[in-house]
Amino acid sequence: MARSKSSRRWLREHVTDPYVRLAQKHGYRARAVYKLLELQERDRLIRPGMNIVDLGAAPGSGSQLASEILAGRGRIVALDILPMDPLPGVTVLQADFTTDAALQALHEALAGAPVDLVMSDMAPNISGEPAIDQPRAMYLAELALDFAGQVLKPGGDFLVKVFQGEGFDEYLRLLREGFGKVAIRKPKASRPRSREVYLLARQRKL
Repeated sequence: MARSKSSRRWLREHVTDPYVRLAQKHGYRARAVYKLLELQERDRLIRPGMNIVDLGAAPGSGSQLASEILAGRGRIVALDILPMDPLPGVTVLQADFTTDAALQALHEALAGAPVDLVMSDMAPNISGEPAIDQPRAMYLAELALDFAGQVLKPGGDFLVKVFQGEGFDEYLRLLREGFGKVAIRKPKASRPRSREVYLLARQRKL
């Protein structure tokens, strides 16, 4: 019954959500694009000429925005466990990021090219039980950080969605050890009741 009520609430909010309507109006694949757009306007994450990896990319609104900004100058590799329709200038990979096969596919797609920005919007399937969901979410964030450590060039940036709760403070400490600057962002398009925040780690240390 609780899940049914939650589903009805989500549907009601989705139908009346102004960001959903904006995404439909402007031809973006998902409302999440406005989170990235706010970060882009504030922090200028994406610049022409960059190599970008987008983890948890489906349905693809983040890669869609990045492709528009790059305007053919740069490269995007997008990965998700879910299928994703093609986008211009984007190499789309469908794989489970927790597997070795996904990591191998990413490295093959990059072909040794240095990466300027890793973005991770990955999140687990939500069970509604914080004791289950939070560790799963932090595990994905840790995997994304490990991958960023493998491919980011010195001075590169890492943007990751996390959920405030157990493991958050320790994760933040790890980012501060590995990057020159770390900021916590809560975009306006994030639903107010959500515990999600974005951690922006810039200037990867040698």
